[in-house]
Amino acid sequence: MINWTHATNLTIIIILYMTVLVNGFACKNPSLVQADDFYFDGLRMRGNTSNAVGSKVSLVTVEQVPGLNTLGISMARVDYEPGGLNPPHVHSRATELFTVLEGTIEVGFVTSNPENRFITKVLQKGDVFVFPFRLVHFQRNIGNTNALAISTLSSQNPGIVTIANAVFGSKPDISTDVLAKAFQTSNEVIENLQFKF
Repeated sequence: MINWTHATNLTIIIILYMTVLVNGFACKNPSLVQADDFYFDGLRMRGNTSNAVGSKVSLVTVEQVPGLNTLGISMARVDYEPGGLNPPHVHSRATELFTVLEGTIEVGFVTSNPENRFITKVLQKGDVFVFPFRLVHFQRNIGNTNALAISTLSSQNPGIVTIANAVFGSKPDISTDVLAKAFQTSNEVIENLQFKF
């Protein structure tokens, strides 16, 4: 016969000595929580946009702010040079609310199958746009000056899959035959794209 009082006490002891994970992240003992668990100063400076796409996304998730764990929110600062692009991507665990702080930004997303409708809008300073959960979307600075936006996401760990990087930059490569057939082009075109990524 099991002594349930003994088993319960043993369970409590084991839990106290184990790291408790929620959403894949460790929960901190409440008596050890400090202000820095809820603070991040990483969005003060403009992101480095000197890259192939001309944009920089600076994320603030549960990895930067442990106090976000289980709260269901995160954010990002997005800097763009003129012509800069945040390439087509999806967030596997979040809807995104996008707010333009400076500049003129074209945004768009594609609805799900079978319609695959392209929804697009040009945003100015102060404008807000929503990218629904798991839909492919992008942003592009169409102005002549730098642009800045803030994205708010409905998950403390929203995830991101940049479409071109995932398709053409996978390790190991997806077979050129598969991609050539999917994109209805030649193996040579696919090999060239894979080389770039």
